[in-house]
Amino acid sequence: MARELLASRMGFLLLSAGCAIGLGNVWRFPWMTGQYGGAWFVLIYLAFLLIMGIPILIMELAIGRASRSNMGRSFHNLEPEGTKWHACGWFSLVGSYLLMMLYIPVAGWMLAYCWYMGSGQLALPPDQIGAFFGTMLGDPGSMAFWGLVVVASCFTICWFGVRNGLERVSKVMMSCLLLIMIVLACRALMLEGAGDGFSFYLAPDWEKLKEAGIMNVVVAAMNQSFFTLGLGIGSMLIFGSYMDDKRSLTGEAFCIVGLDTFVALTSGLIIFPACFAFGVQPDSGPGLILITLPNVFNQMPMGQFWGCLFFVFMSFAALTTVIAVVENIISYSMDVHGWSRRCAIIVHGLLMAVLIMPCILGFNLWSDFQPLGKGTSVLDLEDFILSYNMLPIGVTIIVLFCTTRYGWGWDNFLAEVNKGTGIKFPRWPRLYLTFVLPILVMILFVQYYMGK
Repeated sequence: MARELLASRMGFLLLSAGCAIGLGNVWRFPWMTGQYGGAWFVLIYLAFLLIMGIPILIMELAIGRASRSNMGRSFHNLEPEGTKWHACGWFSLVGSYLLMMLYIPVAGWMLAYCWYMGSGQLALPPDQIGAFFGTMLGDPGSMAFWGLVVVASCFTICWFGVRNGLERVSKVMMSCLLLIMIVLACRALMLEGAGDGFSFYLAPDWEKLKEAGIMNVVVAAMNQSFFTLGLGIGSMLIFGSYMDDKRSLTGEAFCIVGLDTFVALTSGLIIFPACFAFGVQPDSGPGLILITLPNVFNQMPMGQFWGCLFFVFMSFAALTTVIAVVENIISYSMDVHGWSRRCAIIVHGLLMAVLIMPCILGFNLWSDFQPLGKGTSVLDLEDFILSYNMLPIGVTIIVLFCTTRYGWGWDNFLAEVNKGTGIKFPRWPRLYLTFVLPILVMILFVQYYMGK
């Protein structure tokens, strides 16, 4: 059976960018920027996107397009005879499940905040917003409901296939997301006192860099640039398998990273001017979005409207990622085990509905279970296994598979990348990609453990 391909280049770019664009851009990026010195963090982050993120993204897309299959099957199709690269295929399924087990509950938080902000339930005094969020997490029934809404919605979209489901819905969601972001950024920049936030965000200050610690900022920026694209578990590789051969992959990767970076940078233009306009600390940490910003919206004229619009944007960012990773899970069973799409959706949908529950219960009924020490939760454990272990190992495998003669090999990789019209990938980075890039990834891997 011929593999279904995406109907248009725009559909591929928006779907792939939708996978990359998520809570890491609009939640994690702003609070990390606030904690790590503002503009210097942004500049270093952009540098690491260029030297790490884009090459690895190109490799994933190349493997997917050449093999016309999910990561679970692609190594088997491309590996030299007698090698065992295919034994790494399970990374795709396990990594995608781990990501969704922690990501879907958080996407549920965003949907819940759309409702609470729109209905006026978040119109509270500043000292009560944090307690409201804690009470919300402490209600297992409510959190399970919102998590299951995300599961049901995203698996239903995938039911209709690549063109009629994923591509069509992603075009609408991504177009709305980009429009909402521009509207919110314009509104934030018009606030009185917003200029100080704009300066903090985009004007480098050497003193702030030294205060945050130069090495801390470098490691944090490398971390963010690497994981913002969700590389290492084949979630981007799968969209390479749905591409035709008309365009070279280098230009497409730049477009995807460009959209991903636009959303991250624009989210800062929404948040930091608003924080400075209303006297809110920009280094509030992970609570910046769910605890601090509702206070900002409550002080704005028409704050309920702007707040609801902001969390609709957050929800779209989260849901586009969930849809894309769910497709990766479904395609694994279709490619590796020969299941039909409907069978894969039913089985994985039911399994996912069960497996998101430990993360949800970790904040209430199972809150006494603190696997990584005091104050940690099931979500922290799942994130540690995925982010600190599977993703860097997965990326290293992909890089070595594409660049060494023991894997798919440099010449095959280069030939696939440069098929079609568009920017061509040069030969000169071979030594960097073969030796330096894996070492950088391993440094990140070791630094994670040192940090823990």
